[in-house]
Parts: sequence; structure tokens; C-alpha cells
Amino acid sequence: MDQSMLEELMRDYGHDVWNFSFFLTKNHVLADDITQDTFIQAYRHVAGYRGEASVKTWLLRITRNISYNYMKSAFIRKVFLFGLASSNETSRSAEDAFLEKEAANEVWRQVFALPTKLRETLVLHAKYQLSIQEISNVLQIPEGTVKSRLFTARKMITKSLEGVDRSEVNETKLV
Repeated sequence: MDQSMLEELMRDYGHDVWNFSFFLTKNHVLADDITQDTFIQAYRHVAGYRGEASVKTWLLRITRNISYNYMKSAFIRKVFLFGLASSNETSRSAEDAFLEKEAANEVWRQVFALPTKLRETLVLHAKYQLSIQEISNVLQIPEGTVKSRLFTARKMITKSLEGVDRSEVNETKLV
């Protein structure tokens, strides 16, 4: 792989890799480090890419593995507190924009509250639009397990949002 190819991968998939690592770790700094490590690993191991999955799926699998390695590290567990992610964005002054943003924030709060296995499956499906087979490939689990996790995640999200005004949440659909 030459430098221009690496730059193209980073341009095309950099945001997806960073977002997925952030969804897994809930930490901006770790997401930055994991994204960098993902592309370093991809560069070093491009010969190992067999083409069985899309490049995006391959990169997300590398991202997942590196994220889990980071989270298992004793140093990382001691240094970082994996708290709930919060947004630093300012909302527009219009009431509708505020309500829409609050509804989206509530949905994402519920997604972040899911157990990691359910959260990563739901995010890969809803955010990255991966198929059941691709998710199975990334997570290295059977397709039936992916379907079960998606069902459980959706059920938990629906149940947790029952107390929220449905008109606010309808515009922010996960699936």
C-alpha cells in the first residue's frame, strides 16, 4: 500500500472508524488514538486483507479489536474514566431545533446506556448500515446472534423511551 492509498482510506473511512471507536469507548481521546492505530494496522497488514468483506467492514473489525485491546489495558482503565459522552455543540435558538436535538440526544443516551455487545451491534446496523452478514463478519459471531442482539437492543431502546414524548423521538429513528 502506498501513501496515496492510505490517504484515500483515511479520507473515505476516517470518520466511520473514529465514530465507531468513540461509540465503543465513549472517550474522544481514545477514539483519536484508536483511529490512528487502526490505520497504522491497516497499512502494516494490507497483505492480510483477503477481500472476503468490504474495506469498510475490514477497517471496522480492526477498529473493534483495537478498541477492546485499549479497554482491557490496565493502564487505560486506571487513567480514563469511561463516562457517558456529552455533546459540546450549541443548539440553534429555534424551539423546534432545540426539541429535535433533545430528542436525538435522548435516543443516543439510551443507546450509550446499552451493554457494549448490544450497542456495537445496533450502531453497526443503524449508523453504518451494515448488513447482518457484515456485522457477523466484523464481530465474528453467528448471524443468528446478530439478529438476536439487534432485536434485544431495539426492545430495550423502545422500552426505555416509553416515558419520552413520542412526537419528539419519531424524527430520530434508529432503524
